[in-house]
This record gives sequence, structure tokens and C-alpha cells, in this order.
Amino acid sequence: MTRVCVLDYGAGNVRSVVNLLESLAPTQLSNDPEVIAAASHLVLPGVGAFGAAMTKVEQRLPLPLLRRLVLEEGRPFLGICVGMQLLADEGQEFGQHRGLGWIPGRVDRLASGDLPLPHVGWNDIRSERAHPLLQGLEEPADFYFVHSYGFQAAEPADVLATVDYGQRFATVIGRGNIFGVQFHPEKSQVPGRRLLRNFLELA
Repeated sequence: MTRVCVLDYGAGNVRSVVNLLESLAPTQLSNDPEVIAAASHLVLPGVGAFGAAMTKVEQRLPLPLLRRLVLEEGRPFLGICVGMQLLADEGQEFGQHRGLGWIPGRVDRLASGDLPLPHVGWNDIRSERAHPLLQGLEEPADFYFVHSYGFQAAEPADVLATVDYGQRFATVIGRGNIFGVQFHPEKSQVPGRRLLRNFLELA
């Protein structure tokens, strides 16, 4: 049975993520190890700065348990916005900060040229390779963004989709059972709902 745990580390403003997931499958917002261990799918939302978010993750989530579930047992995991960025080895926002290191890469400030930062609003994403997470999405699909930093993947094969905002950068990453999206599916209407449904269908 599909059962989702949205990891609660004090990120704030995650109710819309929880509400959308609840419409698709039983969902709990929790940092309780028993709830996390019972979940079939794990979601890490995120808002704010990389370093502050990583500090909260380390303080409030059972990382040894998460590493076992995700890295050893292959539990499907999705990071959203800053939650995606935390998958990197390191982030450069307000200094250098260590990330989870689950997908090799680093998070740098976007080279947006003449375009303003943060990157706010709707933008089309482009698939770089076919993947079940992106199944059924229009090409290009339109998603809602709010961010100033982007994930620079060390391995091109980990980039599932990109977006153009002054530069082309990764907006969907994936390695095995671990995925991240830079946009906000919960604010992206039909495409966001489809992407989350696709994620919940991954085993």
C-alpha cells in the first residue's frame, strides 16, 4: 500500500504539499522514526536558504534511518525546491555548506544574465531523457518556480529535465530511487499533480 511521509524538519509552509499528496495517497507530515519507517514514499520539501535548511534536517530528522531506507533499501525519495538542493554534495548559498551527498553535484547561484533573481513564476521544462517520473507530461511542461540557486549535477545522466533562465540548468534530477525537482509541483496545477502521481507509482 502506498503511504507517504512528508518529512517534517520545520521547513514551514508545507501544507500545500501535504494537501496535494493527501489527495493522491495516505500522507503524514512527521519526523517520527516509526512513521518514516512505515512509509512507502518519502518527500523532503524545502523553502529558504541551503545552510539553514541542512542544519534543521540534521537536528530534527533521523538521518541514519533515512540513509538506510533510501540508500540501502531503495525507498522512493523526492526532494522539492531546497529539498532537491540538499541532495547535492554542497551548496554555496551564504557560504559553503555540506549537503546530503546523495546525488553528486553542487548548488550555485544562477547565472541569470539580465534576468532578475529570484527566478519566480512559470517556466517550461524540457525532458533530457525518458523516465517514468515524467510520463504523461506535455512537452514542454509548465511549472512554477521560486529560487535563486540551481543544482549543478556532476553526472549528466542524473539530469532528467532542464529549464532555461539565463542559462540552462537541471530542474529534475534522478539517480535510482532518489529524485529532486527545483519547481513547486504543489503550485503547478495539473502538471504538478501528474508528476507527484508518477512519483507515487514508483516502487
